[in-house]
Amino acid sequence: MGAVEHLQSEYRKFVDGLSESWPAALTERRGLAIERFGEIGIPSRRAEQWRFINLNAIRETPFRLPQSFNGFGADDLEPFRYEGCHQIVLVNGRFSADYSELGELPEGVVVASLARAAVDHPELVDEYVGKLAKFEEHPFVALNTAFLRDGAFIYVPRGVVVEQPINLICLGVPEAEAVAFYPRNLIVAGESSQVTVVEQYASLGEGRYMTSPVTEVAAGPNAVIDHYKLQRESTDAIHMATFQIHQQRDSNVSSHSISWGGGLVRNDVNAVLDGEGCESTLNGLYMVEGEQQIDNHMRVDHAMPNCDSHELYKGILEGRSRAVFNGLIHVHKDAQKTDAKQTNRNLLLSKDALVNSHPQLEIFADDVKCTHGSTTGHLDDVAVFYLRSRGIGEEAARSLLTYAFAADIVERIKVDSVRRELEEFLFRRLPKGEVVRQAV
Repeated sequence: MGAVEHLQSEYRKFVDGLSESWPAALTERRGLAIERFGEIGIPSRRAEQWRFINLNAIRETPFRLPQSFNGFGADDLEPFRYEGCHQIVLVNGRFSADYSELGELPEGVVVASLARAAVDHPELVDEYVGKLAKFEEHPFVALNTAFLRDGAFIYVPRGVVVEQPINLICLGVPEAEAVAFYPRNLIVAGESSQVTVVEQYASLGEGRYMTSPVTEVAAGPNAVIDHYKLQRESTDAIHMATFQIHQQRDSNVSSHSISWGGGLVRNDVNAVLDGEGCESTLNGLYMVEGEQQIDNHMRVDHAMPNCDSHELYKGILEGRSRAVFNGLIHVHKDAQKTDAKQTNRNLLLSKDALVNSHPQLEIFADDVKCTHGSTTGHLDDVAVFYLRSRGIGEEAARSLLTYAFAADIVERIKVDSVRRELEEFLFRRLPKGEVVRQAV
């Protein structure tokens, strides 16, 4: 049985075992999605958008749905909890009431299981889920939609400011056989509201699994959303994610994606600026080593006039690792006064590391400011020599320059506890981290 046929078989078992009550439209969407996945299949390298990433690990592994959620306790989650945050926990894609700590939320704010929200707020779930992230052309969005069962639901009503960040912990717990799970997360911010969300993906223990999350973000007029994604899974894990943003007028959405885990990682980040005065900031840092592969695909659609977007993605590659950056800014013909910037920078610390970078512009308006650029290289020998001339050893000098390259992204994180943890991680990762700590 091929991989597509196997996943279709798993889908039939999945729908036969469903007991939750879902809106009829979502149930119909599941069926359409698995049908579309059967037509698309798992892409080969002949597909333009997938030609630099090897998906054989998915094609050759008979993933099944998780069966149990045992083998861990509250102490295992402590490394992923952040002080002063509302904590919502998913285990293998399913909401865990036992480990979530939501605390007192502002009036009208809902932070809950997506499955629970489908019962309590069906109109909101049906309005957004499956309508922002399209499954028609993306195989893993199709799989996620077909296996739609649970995830996180965050709703902030009009005019409400959520002071404390919401920390979403998506924990992968391997089983004896390879498992796959498909969390679906929905973040809805009403007019003039404000919320900060930290979205984490982590592994507990070793073992092959695939997580294929889809996170949909709907920013209402004048809403402000700060989003941070930390992908820190084990190198046995496969991570195939889609992050879909839809913005209305005068909204401001910023997302910072930090990835250093996973053996095979694909991040599709798509933003649609669908109202005048929108601002979108999409930054990322990826650090890979050994045989890790990571593929970042970005698309920003400027659909309306007077909108700004800023993208800065940086990569640090070691060993025989591979990275891809494919970024597209699409300016529609009515999107005059667009200001869009896209930059990708890569630092190769090994002669065997390889990156493919492809920033792109598609402009159909004539009154715009758009720039894009890409650089890939090794540490600057002149800068290393300068530091050595100041009494710093060569290895420490290289570590200090590498830290400075990464810290440019980390310093932009506004949640103090997240930023401090990432700084500590950088110190630990670098060969002369303690020397770097003293220098900075």
